[in-house]
Order: sequence, then structure tokens, then C-alpha cells
Amino acid sequence: MRDLVRHKPIGAILLGVALLAGCTAERQAEPSPTAPPPASTTPAAPAAGTARVTVEVDADLAGAPFDAPREAMVPQGWTLSVWARTPRPRLAAWTPDGDLLVSVPSAGRVLRFEPRGDGPPDESVLLDGLDEPHGLAFDGSTLYVAESDQVDAYRYAAGAATEPRTVAGGLPDDRSPDLRGAYAHALKSVAVGPDGAVYFSIGSTGNISAQDRSADPPRATVMRVPPGGGRAEPFATGVRNGTGLAVAPDGAVWTANNGRDNVAYPEPGPSYGQVIPEYVNDNPPEQIARLTPGRELGWPYCNNVDGPADLPFVRDVQTNPDGALLDCAALPPVEQSMGAHSAPLGLSFVDGELPAPFQRGALVGVHGSWNRQPPRAPEVSFYPWQDGTLGGQQTLVGGFQTDDGTRWGRPVAAVVGPDGAVYITDDAADAIYRLAPG
Repeated sequence: MRDLVRHKPIGAILLGVALLAGCTAERQAEPSPTAPPPASTTPAAPAAGTARVTVEVDADLAGAPFDAPREAMVPQGWTLSVWARTPRPRLAAWTPDGDLLVSVPSAGRVLRFEPRGDGPPDESVLLDGLDEPHGLAFDGSTLYVAESDQVDAYRYAAGAATEPRTVAGGLPDDRSPDLRGAYAHALKSVAVGPDGAVYFSIGSTGNISAQDRSADPPRATVMRVPPGGGRAEPFATGVRNGTGLAVAPDGAVWTANNGRDNVAYPEPGPSYGQVIPEYVNDNPPEQIARLTPGRELGWPYCNNVDGPADLPFVRDVQTNPDGALLDCAALPPVEQSMGAHSAPLGLSFVDGELPAPFQRGALVGVHGSWNRQPPRAPEVSFYPWQDGTLGGQQTLVGGFQTDDGTRWGRPVAAVVGPDGAVYITDDAADAIYRLAPG
């Protein structure tokens, strides 16, 4: 464990902020009179038998945004309560002995929450002084932590993480000399396959930074370290920001991937090649994809169209206008999706821990859009596991966004606990929720 947080140079931070701000404020073309109509999208269907409930919160946890009553949509008979409050919680994993670990990249910490019956959990710092720790995964008593610049393994026992060793080092982040702070997706996620192979994401540095594909190590990838250790190699490419990374009940690795912004209109006609807000609002869909060795998810040369399942690819007319850089039509279709700019983050799988109809499937923390009007709403989505793949998106927990587009919360990740409840991190409300079946 490192004792001190390595502070980033102020210049690098300011440069990164400026570049991100520039990306956020990227000018979109005004709609032309011949612009295509908005693409039809189907929002996530609410889970069967949903009900609006008031979020339960103890008085000592009732600071903003819970200083006013908050309502959420949950399955009929289920309850949603504020289980803990902590600043900026992100991804989460349960320990073998029943504690919840939560990463806090902004503080360089991994926190441990020890349940205490019906009361708030005991909170302690498991690891400190890390570089933006994000992804967490267990393989037996081994804890894997994905920092922005490396993936480490720890021996976990009796509420302590010891004997750190680096599984993959020298990873690019916003302190890499060649990037000079210009890194939009520095946070990394980690998962462990049934054979002990370690998978981790390396996000793209920007929206359409094609040079990421030829970098060393390549960015916009999911990397694989073989069982027992060794050199990390690309497992899947063209993965713009595969923050959601998890292993399915059949042992396959899946990613929930954030697609690009400000994609140009690809169809022949007067609007070809223009960036039209009506089209950008709903394109390209966010990918929920099963990864296999050598899987190519297209970024930044190909984008998905149609949906929500078995999505084909078309060439990106800004980066791959003649299709010479990547044959998009030859890529296998993507298994599942959610609406453009939904910003899926945490991904986990359920395998028998929840009651029907949620016994098996995927839980996805949907952060919600920053650049869409009206905004794509935050939620926790459920995708049922069907015949070795994922069925359509359903809203498991919604209601974080009001009718005028303002929000009181933004879920990041959802994981099932040993008590059969779902625990949800929210880095906007600084909260961890407990969603309990009825």
C-alpha cells in the first residue's frame, strides 16, 4: 500500500479541465431544414409491477439532497433506503466475509462498510494513498484494485488488504508525459474470469482520439492478463470507455461501453456528414457487449445503429468516410444496448440471489446524459439473462430525475449483497442505497 496520495501537477489538472470543457462545449451544427427527423427510441421498460416509494432515510443521514422527501420507482413491494453517506462513491464489491468495499477515486481510497443489523454500517478506510482507484474485484481471498495507472492484487483477510503486488503497471492516465493531462477516461475497471485471468479497461483519451488505437499500451481496449500472471494483451479493441466490466453466469466477460458524442449523420442526402442535435440525441446507442478474444467494438471508425438488440455497424463518416480504416459491415452485431448518452458505469451480474423475475441477469448503473436534451435519466437497469445472452433493458430503480430534467441522484453501480438486497452507489447524492425485495 502506498502511504501518500501522489498529487497531480496543477498545470496538468488545469489542462485536463480545459480540454474536457472544450470537449463538453464542442459546437454542434444547427439543424438544417433538411435534417432527418429524430430517431425513434424506446426507453427502458419499467420492471413488472413497479411502484413509487419514498426513499427511507434516518435523521442522521438526511443532509442534502435528502433534506426534502425523495421518491423513486422500484418493483412493487420493494423498499429503497439510504444505507450510508460518503462523498463520491463509485464502484463496489462484496468481500468474502460480508463487508462492502467502495472505491472513491477522488480521494484515492477504498472504503470498507461493515453491516450492523438494521442500523448504518461501520465505515473504515481499507486502502489509502492510491491513484484514482476505481474497479474492484475478488477472486477468492484475492482483491484486485484498478488504479488509473496500474492494477494491483492484495491478500484480503479479517478486514485488511495486505501484500500488494502489481498485476499490470505503467498504464496511461492523466499524468502520462505524452498526454500532458489530456485524458477524459482515465478511470479503469477490473474483472476476474473463472480461469483466473484478469481483465481491465483502458478508456480512450477523448471523444474521437484515433491515435489511442496505436498507442503502447493501446487505449480504448479491454486488456487481459493470463492466469498466473504475465504480460497484459488486448482482449477487445475499439472499446471507447468500457467502465462496466463483469463476468456473466456462463463465465463470459461483458462490457457496458460509453459511445462517442457528436456523431455525424451517416445517410446520403443533404444532411450527410452534419452534426445535427436531433440525430446526436439518439445516436449511437450505448453498447452492452459480450467480449470474446479479438472482439472489435468499432470506435472511432464504426458506430452502431438501430437496436436495441443485435445492433449492426455503419462507418463513421467523420473518421472513416470511405470505410478504408475498418470494414464496419463485417463486424459482428452488438448483443444489447441502451439509449445514446445514457452513460452506463457499473456492471454486475445476478445469479439466483434475487426473487423472480430478477433471478438472473445484469445490473447496470446508468449515470444519465450530460449532453442531451431532454437529458437521459439516471437509473439502475436490469437485463434478464436468457439462453446465454441478455434480454431487453428494464428499469429496476428510477425516479432520480424530475420532469424538468433536474436530478437529485445519479447511480454508479449496483451489486447484490449477501442479505439478498441490492446496494447502489450514487456519486451525486453522496449515498449508498439499499434496495430490499418485499
